[in-house]
Amino acid sequence: MAKKSKQLRAALEKVETTKLYSVEEAVALAQETSFAKFDATVEVAYNLNIDVKKADQQIRGAMVLPNGTGKTAKVLVFAKGEKAEEAKAAGADYVGEMEYVDKINGGWFDFDVVVATPDMMAVVGRLGRVLGPRNLMPNPKTGTVTMDVTKAVEEVKAGKVTYRAEKAGIVHVAIGKVSFETEKLVENFKAINNVIVAAKPATAKGTYIQSLTVTTTFGPGIKVDPNF
Repeated sequence: MAKKSKQLRAALEKVETTKLYSVEEAVALAQETSFAKFDATVEVAYNLNIDVKKADQQIRGAMVLPNGTGKTAKVLVFAKGEKAEEAKAAGADYVGEMEYVDKINGGWFDFDVVVATPDMMAVVGRLGRVLGPRNLMPNPKTGTVTMDVTKAVEEVKAGKVTYRAEKAGIVHVAIGKVSFETEKLVENFKAINNVIVAAKPATAKGTYIQSLTVTTTFGPGIKVDPNF
């Protein structure tokens, strides 16, 4: 069993493990108990009562947080001709075609999001085994396979986050940085919560949100009342 650091033990002492906190309380406590020496990320984790093996119970999408994420993502766009020029004008960090396929296959990953026009997916598809495990593969459901590359790039730069239920029905979403004002983190939290609640599959039975936790990088998990 790994030994807990002195800082983590001190942080854990401030958290009541049996209590379900309000969103406001949980976010403020997460900020208070963050001990990273950098501006840590604040994240929410949902444990959903869904079966992702069923096609109609898969949850995946994207949204722009009201107050951004605190990080400016680097965007790679696969496009050509006029669409390539649009992507550059919108602020994409990298725009191209096969040259980036070769770079990625060579181990280059200096980007956070990949956008592609539909006509470039045959090219991008060659990277499926590399981008897929990293959740970087463009997908129409997250708005990253589109002809409107301007909108796609601008949304990513504005603080767009993606969410996807993993095998056990867990969804992790970053909602900002510890340095954010508490009110802005709460607003981001409530915005993503509205989306997750609205995404409940019609075929899902029982209690949909089984548990909800907010945490920071290295920090303790703080349980939130799902019925806030």
